[in-house]
Amino acid sequence: MVAKQNRLEMLARLGYAARGLVSFLVGLMALLAAIGQGGEVTGSKGALQTLLSQPWGSALLAVVALGLFGFALWRVLQSLLDADGLGRTWRAMVARTGQLISAATYAALGVFAINLLVGSASGGGEDQAARDWTRWLMAQPLGRWLVGAVGLGVLGAALGMAGKAWSASFRKYLACGPDAAAWVIPLGRAGFAARSVVFLIVGAFLVIAAYRSDPSEARGLGGALLALQDQPFGRIAFGLVALGLAAFGAFEFAEARYRRIVAPDEQRILTA
Repeated sequence: MVAKQNRLEMLARLGYAARGLVSFLVGLMALLAAIGQGGEVTGSKGALQTLLSQPWGSALLAVVALGLFGFALWRVLQSLLDADGLGRTWRAMVARTGQLISAATYAALGVFAINLLVGSASGGGEDQAARDWTRWLMAQPLGRWLVGAVGLGVLGAALGMAGKAWSASFRKYLACGPDAAAWVIPLGRAGFAARSVVFLIVGAFLVIAAYRSDPSEARGLGGALLALQDQPFGRIAFGLVALGLAAFGAFEFAEARYRRIVAPDEQRILTA
C-alpha cells in the first residue's frame, strides 16, 4: 500500500514538472518574441509541438505526456478525495471544482501529446479549439448563457490567481526552508500574477463572445497574449506577462520538489 502511495506521489511530482516545462516554454517563446530574438506566441499545444522538434524530442514528449496524465490524476484526487484537506465550505467546493476542471484540461493536453507522438494530432491550435467548443456550446439550449457562465468562471479563477499572487497563500503547501522559500515564493507570486492576467483576457473574450453570440471572439492562451500585445503599452505588458509565465514554469519545478503531497491510500480510493 505504501509503495502504491509512493507511486502516486511520484506521478504527481512528475506532473508538476511537466506542467512547469510547458508553462516555461510558452513564457520563454513569448519573451523571445517580445524582445525580437525569434520565438513565437503560442499556447500549451504549441509548446508541446516545439518540444517534439528538439533533439530527443519524442522521448521528452513521452515523459511530459506521462507527467500530464499524472498531474490530471493528482487533480482528481485533490478534487474528489480532498487530498489537500480543503474541506466542504463553499470556497473549498469552488476550489475543488476548479481542480476537477484542471484535471480534464491536463488529461486532454496529455492526449494531444500522445497524438503528436503517433502523428495523428489535428491542427488548428488552441484558439481554433476555443472557438470550436464555444460554437458547440452556443448550439445547445441556453448556449449563450452557458458560454457567459464559463467566461465568468474563468474571470473568477483569474481573481483567485491574483489573490494567490498577492497573499502567497500557496506557501502553506510547500515544505521548504527559508533559503529555498526566498526564491520559490517570488517565483510563485510572479507566475500567478501572469496567469491571472491571461485568464482575465480569456474570460473577457468568452463573455464578449456570449454577448455578441459570436464564437469567433473566443481566445486560447496564445490569442490572449496576442490581444495583450495589441493594447497601449502592450509590448511592455506582454513582455512582463511572458516573463511571469516562464517564472510560473520555474515555480512548478520547485513544486515538483517541495510540494506537500499526501497521496490517499488504496482503501480510500476504492471506497470513493
